[in-house]
Amino acid sequence: MAFLFQKFQEGVKTLAKSPTFAFARDPRQLQFEVDLNRLFLYTSYNRLGKNASETDAEEIIEIASKASVADQQMLVQENVHSQIKTFCTLMDEILLTNEKTRNDGSFELLSQQTNVLPRNSELSSTNGFLKQRPISQAELSQKLKDELGYTLNVKPSQISHKDAGKGLFLDGVVDVGAVIAFYPGVVYSPAYYHHIPGYLDEQNPYLITRHDGTVIDAQPWGCGGNRKEMWNGGKMVDEKGSKVDNSDDVLERRNPLALAHFANHPSKGMLPNVTICPYDFPLVENDMRAYIPNILFGNATEVNVKRFGSSWFKSRVSKNTESHVPTTLKTVVLVATRVLQDEELLLNYRLSNTKQLHEWYAPVDEEEVLER
Repeated sequence: MAFLFQKFQEGVKTLAKSPTFAFARDPRQLQFEVDLNRLFLYTSYNRLGKNASETDAEEIIEIASKASVADQQMLVQENVHSQIKTFCTLMDEILLTNEKTRNDGSFELLSQQTNVLPRNSELSSTNGFLKQRPISQAELSQKLKDELGYTLNVKPSQISHKDAGKGLFLDGVVDVGAVIAFYPGVVYSPAYYHHIPGYLDEQNPYLITRHDGTVIDAQPWGCGGNRKEMWNGGKMVDEKGSKVDNSDDVLERRNPLALAHFANHPSKGMLPNVTICPYDFPLVENDMRAYIPNILFGNATEVNVKRFGSSWFKSRVSKNTESHVPTTLKTVVLVATRVLQDEELLLNYRLSNTKQLHEWYAPVDEEEVLER
């Protein structure tokens, strides 16, 4: 497996210098395609598993050199979704008992049919609900490590500057391409930028932006909670001043991996060991929904946005336009860029060169596109 990883590393370096990327006119698009290419290699390597052959590795490297951007996006989504589905299954096995509570307070075994009912709500049927084991966030974290091989902890960072504060640490071992953490919180499309707390004055350190302009604010999530609950992200209002109704989003606040917002930027001379990966969660996956720690701000069926240069413009669309009903929730996860074991997770922040940068910030790659 170590030999195959070496081949993949060589593939990453070779493809990053490929003249194919030189045809991208927009620097942001160029950076996106390079990142996507790496994510395809990393996550494909992880999905091959321990029984992979050299032929398998060479085939994936060849695909990475020839596949279109759209095809690579689709394959990365499949690779990431496969890992997250495994995580959700393990969470169910840890948290859900084999009983449901009846209205009269007695218990009965869950039938096979009940087990596949949506878990985005506590209700499993008109007669009862899925019963969860009453364990704490810390206990759940340990049980997940026992099953998955790793979990996450938040503790004082080892980064050597006064503003480092808390950092995110891996407890366990992961292979390259592993999905390590979810970036939790409230998801904003460009149409709702003006509603993001601390966005305009750059006072919110828990914001992350996807290539497509989607922003996630992790500040309301904090360190999570101690139960599964209806979570609306705090006080959220729409453009008319009305509270946004997210009452259907019942999330597992004890999720041990919903801590990506605590990952620090590496100090000068250090390299990041995780990278961000856009993940479009399919909303039809009801049985997984509780473990995706994000909710959407606003009514996505009412606003359409397009990017022109560095600006976003919005237009109203009909509520009856079926094509604008969201089928996915745009989120972000962190993916390991090498084998990791019991260490602090470091993420390249790629802060924009048009903003006043902190004294502690040192670009990981001076030639890399910084305009975000």
